Amino acid sequence: MRGTMMEGPLLVPALLDRAARYFPDVEVVSRQPDKSVHRTNWGEVHRRSRALAESLSRLGMRKGDRVATLMWNHARHLETYFAVPLLGGITHTLNLRLHPDDLASIATHAGDRFLVVDDVLWPLFDKFRSRSPFERVIVVRHGATELPVGSLDYEQLVASGNPSFTPPQLDETDACGLCYTSGTTGKNKGVVYTHRSTVLHTLMIPYADGIALRSSDSLLPVVPMFHVNAWGLPFAAPMVGAKLVFPGPHLDAQSLLQLMESEKVTIGAGVPTIWMGILDALDKEPKRYKLQKDIRMVVGGSAAPEALIRGFDRHGLHLLHAWGMTEMSPIGSCAQLKPKMQDWDYDAKIAVRAKQGLPAPLVDVRAMDETGRAVPRSRRRTRTWKGRPIGGRATAGSRPATWSPSTPRGICRSPTAPRTSSSRAANGSAPWRWRTS
Repeated sequence: MRGTMMEGPLLVPALLDRAARYFPDVEVVSRQPDKSVHRTNWGEVHRRSRALAESLSRLGMRKGDRVATLMWNHARHLETYFAVPLLGGITHTLNLRLHPDDLASIATHAGDRFLVVDDVLWPLFDKFRSRSPFERVIVVRHGATELPVGSLDYEQLVASGNPSFTPPQLDETDACGLCYTSGTTGKNKGVVYTHRSTVLHTLMIPYADGIALRSSDSLLPVVPMFHVNAWGLPFAAPMVGAKLVFPGPHLDAQSLLQLMESEKVTIGAGVPTIWMGILDALDKEPKRYKLQKDIRMVVGGSAAPEALIRGFDRHGLHLLHAWGMTEMSPIGSCAQLKPKMQDWDYDAKIAVRAKQGLPAPLVDVRAMDETGRAVPRSRRRTRTWKGRPIGGRATAGSRPATWSPSTPRGICRSPTAPRTSSSRAANGSAPWRWRTS
């Protein structure tokens, strides 16, 4: 017997449609390269992304085409995030921190037809332009810069596009995103996301025992949009109607703290080095910045030391440890305390918060030994660490199954975690490499 519930595909454009319908006036704020602040809202982002999509279709973009981006975090990058999947295309975020040779190789391997690039990053693009596969290059100009010869102006495409056009019909299993991960052996490897996998991942971000993003939040993703789609946050913010604040290229502690103060940021996301710089600035001038109370700061990419968690606690700010990987879109777990832990002493709570926490819903986790066999839970706390890879972690659920290394105790750590006995590498051994499927 089949159920009687309505069926509908899980599609990325629906996330932005919801923001335009119910939260059109909620702001999307971007710090520009010249440090000025640009303001728009979800209604405008929705209209402009559709206009961009229509212009791209007139340029010859078709379903399945890859559109690369080489941009910092800002509203026009966000518009591209939604415009490309609306046409059935695949947004391919290029990591601007990679060597030009790697960027040329990745773009060629992906078969990218289009590139959307910041004018301030044109010098980087120029280093591999002759080896790139792009048929059309679209430039986002942040000031009165001259348009490079042979390129197209982003704003002109938006202005000439028709946001009321009828996009092609999509299937939830269609690809919509592409990221290349360097956390592998050999060359960078591509991970392709579907509409379905992206929407399912997005639904986990407001999960109360996870990041718990909600419409009352002001969200600052310091994590780059070229790093696993900024951990999926640019998709979650419109879904819940949260204010979205982009730092642009200004990632120093003072710039970030000023933005957190002026935009009343309640939740941020970044790697430990970002938060270390902010903690140092707060320790030096604890009364300078008027921040919101109980800001949640999601940390991932590598293991955060306990001292960092304790340091932010002193300032009334909460560091939330998360773990994931490119193949998982990326969130796999968050370190929220269980109810029974609330009465534990402070040091015991810190020990739990310094780990990567419980797997997200629909994610299965198992520890494996060096032969590939599952390790019984009763054995995971008794195995000894000898400074070499002896464990494994398998993940499966709403996203494709994959394999990655873990510690012998089954505790999630990232491949760039500090070299301690509880990290991926110990006693000076090399960091573990990831194996992707």
